[in-house]
Amino acid sequence: MRGVPLAPPDPAAEQRIADAAAHREVIRKRLVEAVPGAGWVTVPRDLPAEDRVRVTERALADEAEFIWGALLPPDREGHRRGGAELLVRSDGGYLPVLVVRHRVTDPGTGAVTTPPTVLDPGRAVVDEERKVRSHARDQLRLAHLRRMLQTLGRAAHRPLGGVIGLDADVVLWHDLAAPTWPGGRSALTEYDSRFADRVAVALAAANGEPELAEPSRVLECRTCPWWPTCEARLRAERDVSLVVRGEDAMELRRAGVSTVDKLAALDPADEPPVAWTSGPFGDAVALARAWLADLTVVRRVPEVTVPRGDVEVDVDMESFGESGAYLWGCLLSGVDIGVPQGYRAFATWDPLPTVDEARSFAEFWAWLREVRERTLAAGLTFRAYCYNALAENRWLFGSVERFAGRPGIPSRREVQSFVDSDEWVDLFRGVTDQFLCARGKGLKVIAPVAGFTWRDPEAGGEASMRWYRDAVGMDGGVPDDTQRERLLRYNEDDVQATRVLRDWMSGPANAIPYMGDL
Repeated sequence: MRGVPLAPPDPAAEQRIADAAAHREVIRKRLVEAVPGAGWVTVPRDLPAEDRVRVTERALADEAEFIWGALLPPDREGHRRGGAELLVRSDGGYLPVLVVRHRVTDPGTGAVTTPPTVLDPGRAVVDEERKVRSHARDQLRLAHLRRMLQTLGRAAHRPLGGVIGLDADVVLWHDLAAPTWPGGRSALTEYDSRFADRVAVALAAANGEPELAEPSRVLECRTCPWWPTCEARLRAERDVSLVVRGEDAMELRRAGVSTVDKLAALDPADEPPVAWTSGPFGDAVALARAWLADLTVVRRVPEVTVPRGDVEVDVDMESFGESGAYLWGCLLSGVDIGVPQGYRAFATWDPLPTVDEARSFAEFWAWLREVRERTLAAGLTFRAYCYNALAENRWLFGSVERFAGRPGIPSRREVQSFVDSDEWVDLFRGVTDQFLCARGKGLKVIAPVAGFTWRDPEAGGEASMRWYRDAVGMDGGVPDDTQRERLLRYNEDDVQATRVLRDWMSGPANAIPYMGDL
């Protein structure tokens, strides 16, 4: 496959890589300050790979206490290469510690942790406030590094590995031999199985033998640089994974239903030909028929409906990763209740995280509360709409928890009452329940079917992250007012899109073909 054109680099992925590097540097400085002394060796990341390996090998031979930025020598016989943010000398060898830019724990109990600057697993305790957040990639990477350290004869006796996450509030310790995976498997067992499979695939390709792997569309395909190669083949073969993903697609192939055409030819009322996990089997058949007919959506129900109110508010929140929600945009429409109609934005332009987020959220909630109270006082019905309430609800409750006690911040009970009421309508749920979507269910896919177009050709969540960085001068630059205006225009279009979608679902959507008629 050398020389095959790849998809262009994903700017959002490149930004995440840069953010992760900055996060690692912050953690490195914090650890060095907390554990001072001559026991640290830092392997400069800007050195050529061969030099980084030599520095790492010298530090291992000198039995350095901590090796930052280690790059281990390639294990050519085992087909492995890799490095760790940190190697910690412990228990007769070294333990790998990863520094990642995602959260590694959730509220709960059971995680095994040490304080954020304590790198000794011997002092770890079962945490009464945290449980492990599932990140298979972290455990598999730790298992990979342990196998490399074993090849070098430098692995600690106990098969442990640590992870420092985005919050950097603890070091989370994984027992890689514990039966924490499905079926009682350990992370090491799972890793060994997966790695052996990948090596077999690679060796078959390298030796010109019959291929052991074939493309199949999965969620990660949308950001994979090899997708143009796989997509061309899948479309040429009209592969069933174009409409059915994951293990179900694999099982259908084994049963002889390898193409979209063969799936579309099945009777949706029949029992599926394989053990089925992806919702009603009839939906999959209908999706295949929609794909063949080049339809973006088809109706799952004879008549599409959506709750409506006399006074309606469309809500869209903009957040920056895990740092906070900097913008709550609202579109008020319907019966006049004495509050100016149209778009209204509640924003903070202080770089997140910032306590000023509490002010903007409090102003948003006060406005929403006033609209609801005026509507009720007038004897009218109220509805507020969003697209995928998981996102909005996360930051509604997150804001309440983080800023509790600050001026204007509502109680959790008040927010919970609103979220649980029929006033809060998730249009994503309405689309999911009433349509089959052959090309995805995102707002940017569905709203154009209803006739809406975003003004900005780059409109999207990933692009908005870049705009936000410039808008607040996050990387040391001067805050860019034009990017603030761009974000406000993008947010306004999002709430306009949900309004157009809602109007469409209230009538015109019933002209969309019904799955039973395909």
